[in-house]
Amino acid sequence: MKKIIVLTTFFVGTPLLLFICIFYLSYLYTTKNGDILGESTGVAYAALPPANEAFEANIVQEDSQVEVVRQFFAKHNSPLEPFAPDIIVAAKRHNLDYRLLPAIAMQESTLCRRVPHESNNCWGWGIYGGKVTRFNNYPEAIETISKGLATKYRGRGLITPHEVGRMYNPSNTNNWAENVTHFMEEMK
Repeated sequence: MKKIIVLTTFFVGTPLLLFICIFYLSYLYTTKNGDILGESTGVAYAALPPANEAFEANIVQEDSQVEVVRQFFAKHNSPLEPFAPDIIVAAKRHNLDYRLLPAIAMQESTLCRRVPHESNNCWGWGIYGGKVTRFNNYPEAIETISKGLATKYRGRGLITPHEVGRMYNPSNTNNWAENVTHFMEEMK
Protein backbone atom coordinates (compact mmCIF):
# COMPACT_ATOMS: atom_id res chain seq x y z
CA MET A 1 0.00 0.00 0.00
CA LYS A 2 2.87 2.38 0.78
CA LYS A 3 4.25 1.88 -2.71
CA ILE A 4 0.98 2.91 -4.31
CA ILE A 5 0.80 6.08 -2.21
CA VAL A 6 4.41 6.97 -3.06
CA LEU A 7 3.84 6.38 -6.80
CA THR A 8 0.62 8.38 -6.81
CA THR A 9 2.27 11.24 -4.95
CA PHE A 10 5.17 11.21 -7.41
CA PHE A 11 3.01 11.17 -10.55
CA VAL A 12 0.68 13.89 -9.22
CA GLY A 13 3.29 15.99 -7.42
CA THR A 14 5.86 16.15 -10.22
CA PRO A 15 3.58 17.71 -12.88
CA LEU A 16 2.20 20.08 -10.25
CA LEU A 17 5.72 21.19 -9.26
CA LEU A 18 6.71 21.66 -12.91
CA PHE A 19 3.59 23.76 -13.54
CA ILE A 20 4.35 25.99 -10.52
CA CYS A 21 8.00 26.49 -11.64
CA ILE A 22 6.98 27.38 -15.21
CA PHE A 23 4.30 29.77 -13.95
CA TYR A 24 6.77 31.45 -11.56
CA LEU A 25 9.47 31.87 -14.25
CA SER A 26 6.98 33.34 -16.71
CA TYR A 27 5.80 35.73 -13.96
CA LEU A 28 9.43 36.82 -13.34
CA TYR A 29 10.01 37.26 -17.06
CA THR A 30 7.00 39.50 -17.58
CA THR A 31 7.55 41.63 -14.47
CA LYS A 32 11.24 42.29 -15.15
CA ASN A 33 10.74 43.20 -18.83
CA GLY A 34 12.91 40.38 -20.04
CA ASP A 35 15.77 41.15 -17.69
CA ILE A 36 16.49 37.62 -16.45
CA LEU A 37 19.81 37.34 -14.66
CA GLY A 38 20.74 40.84 -15.72
CA GLU A 39 20.90 40.12 -19.46
CA SER A 40 20.18 43.70 -20.49
CA THR A 41 22.83 45.16 -18.18
CA GLY A 42 25.54 42.62 -19.02
CA VAL A 43 25.91 41.42 -15.43
CA ALA A 44 24.92 37.81 -16.06
CA TYR A 45 28.38 36.48 -15.26
CA ALA A 46 29.89 39.01 -12.93
CA ALA A 47 32.91 36.81 -12.17
CA LEU A 48 34.18 37.09 -15.74
CA PRO A 49 36.22 40.14 -16.75
CA PRO A 50 34.62 42.49 -19.26
CA ALA A 51 35.26 41.48 -22.86
CA ASN A 52 36.99 44.75 -23.72
CA GLU A 53 39.78 44.32 -21.16
CA ALA A 54 42.74 42.20 -22.18
CA PHE A 55 44.56 39.96 -19.74
CA GLU A 56 48.29 40.07 -20.17
CA ALA A 57 50.85 37.81 -18.55
CA ASN A 58 54.54 38.36 -18.88
CA ILE A 59 56.73 35.47 -17.83
CA VAL A 60 60.36 36.38 -17.63
CA GLN A 61 62.52 33.69 -19.21
CA GLU A 62 65.06 33.95 -16.42
CA ASP A 63 62.37 33.21 -13.82
CA SER A 64 61.27 30.08 -15.63
CA GLN A 65 64.88 28.90 -15.92
CA VAL A 66 65.38 29.38 -12.18
CA GLU A 67 62.29 27.27 -11.54
CA VAL A 68 63.41 24.52 -13.94
CA VAL A 69 66.81 24.30 -12.23
CA ARG A 70 65.28 24.54 -8.75
CA GLN A 71 62.88 21.68 -9.53
CA PHE A 72 65.75 19.60 -10.93
CA PHE A 73 67.69 20.12 -7.69
CA ALA A 74 64.62 19.42 -5.55
CA LYS A 75 63.85 16.24 -7.48
CA HIS A 76 67.33 14.94 -6.73
CA ASN A 77 67.40 16.27 -3.14
CA SER A 78 70.40 18.51 -3.76
CA PRO A 79 71.80 21.09 -1.34
CA LEU A 80 72.17 23.35 -4.40
CA GLU A 81 68.41 24.04 -4.53
CA PRO A 82 68.62 27.49 -2.88
CA PHE A 83 71.38 28.45 -5.33
CA ALA A 84 69.37 27.97 -8.53
CA PRO A 85 69.14 31.77 -9.07
CA ASP A 86 72.94 32.05 -8.71
CA ILE A 87 73.42 29.45 -11.43
CA ILE A 88 71.08 31.27 -13.84
CA VAL A 89 72.74 34.64 -13.20
CA ALA A 90 76.23 33.18 -13.69
CA ALA A 91 75.18 31.34 -16.86
CA LYS A 92 73.69 34.53 -18.29
CA ARG A 93 76.72 36.63 -17.30
CA HIS A 94 79.13 34.19 -18.98
CA ASN A 95 76.89 33.32 -21.94
CA LEU A 96 76.51 29.62 -21.02
CA ASP A 97 73.58 27.26 -21.37
CA TYR A 98 71.84 27.53 -17.98
CA ARG A 99 71.51 23.73 -17.83
CA LEU A 100 75.23 22.99 -18.25
CA LEU A 101 76.39 23.66 -14.68
CA PRO A 102 73.61 21.61 -13.02
CA ALA A 103 74.16 18.77 -15.49
CA ILE A 104 77.91 18.69 -14.79
CA ALA A 105 77.22 18.74 -11.03
CA MET A 106 74.86 15.79 -11.47
CA GLN A 107 77.47 13.85 -13.44
CA GLU A 108 80.40 14.67 -11.18
CA SER A 109 78.88 14.46 -7.69
CA THR A 110 75.22 13.45 -7.97
CA LEU A 111 74.40 17.10 -7.25
CA CYS A 112 76.77 17.51 -4.30
CA ARG A 113 76.05 14.24 -2.57
CA ARG A 114 79.57 12.91 -3.24
CA VAL A 115 82.15 15.67 -2.85
CA PRO A 116 85.52 15.99 -1.14
CA HIS A 117 85.06 17.05 2.48
CA GLU A 118 84.39 20.79 2.93
CA SER A 119 85.24 21.58 -0.70
CA ASN A 120 81.89 22.98 -1.92
CA ASN A 121 83.05 21.57 -5.25
CA CYS A 122 80.15 19.66 -6.80
CA TRP A 123 81.58 19.93 -10.31
CA GLY A 124 84.84 18.02 -9.98
CA TRP A 125 86.55 21.27 -10.98
CA GLY A 126 90.32 20.93 -10.47
CA ILE A 127 90.00 17.57 -8.73
CA TYR A 128 92.48 15.03 -9.99
CA GLY A 129 95.07 12.81 -8.39
CA GLY A 130 95.51 14.14 -4.85
CA LYS A 131 94.62 17.72 -5.78
CA VAL A 132 91.28 19.16 -4.65
CA THR A 133 90.13 22.66 -5.53
CA ARG A 134 88.12 24.04 -2.63
CA PHE A 135 85.65 26.91 -2.53
CA ASN A 136 84.43 28.90 0.48
CA ASN A 137 80.79 28.45 -0.52
CA TYR A 138 78.54 27.39 -3.40
CA PRO A 139 78.10 30.89 -4.90
CA GLU A 140 81.88 31.26 -5.16
CA ALA A 141 82.12 27.84 -6.81
CA ILE A 142 79.29 28.64 -9.22
CA GLU A 143 80.87 31.92 -10.31
CA THR A 144 84.41 30.52 -10.61
CA ILE A 145 83.36 27.45 -12.58
CA SER A 146 81.02 29.42 -14.86
CA LYS A 147 83.80 31.87 -15.62
CA GLY A 148 86.22 28.98 -16.22
CA LEU A 149 83.79 27.23 -18.57
CA ALA A 150 83.31 30.47 -20.49
CA THR A 151 87.01 31.25 -20.88
CA LYS A 152 88.70 27.84 -21.03
CA TYR A 153 86.01 25.99 -22.97
CA ARG A 154 83.57 28.24 -24.78
CA GLY A 155 86.44 30.66 -25.51
CA ARG A 156 88.09 27.82 -27.46
CA GLY A 157 84.89 26.99 -29.34
CA LEU A 158 83.99 24.04 -27.10
CA ILE A 159 80.24 24.37 -26.57
CA THR A 160 78.44 21.02 -26.70
CA PRO A 161 78.86 18.46 -23.91
CA HIS A 162 80.88 16.22 -26.27
CA GLU A 163 83.26 19.06 -27.10
CA VAL A 164 83.55 20.14 -23.45
CA GLY A 165 83.96 16.55 -22.31
CA ARG A 166 87.12 16.04 -24.40
CA MET A 167 88.90 18.52 -22.16
CA TYR A 168 86.82 18.28 -18.94
CA ASN A 169 87.02 14.50 -18.68
CA PRO A 170 89.42 13.20 -21.34
CA SER A 171 89.64 9.68 -19.87
CA ASN A 172 85.90 8.97 -20.29
CA THR A 173 84.64 11.62 -22.71
CA ASN A 174 81.78 9.71 -24.39
CA ASN A 175 80.15 8.44 -21.20
CA TRP A 176 80.60 11.81 -19.48
CA ALA A 177 79.15 13.73 -22.43
CA GLU A 178 76.19 11.35 -22.85
CA ASN A 179 75.30 11.67 -19.16
CA VAL A 180 75.64 15.47 -19.16
CA THR A 181 73.49 15.64 -22.30
CA HIS A 182 70.88 13.40 -20.65
CA PHE A 183 70.72 15.63 -17.55
CA MET A 184 70.46 18.76 -19.71
CA GLU A 185 67.55 17.18 -21.61
CA GLU A 186 65.90 16.41 -18.27
CA MET A 187 65.79 20.16 -17.62
CA LYS A 188 63.97 21.08 -20.85
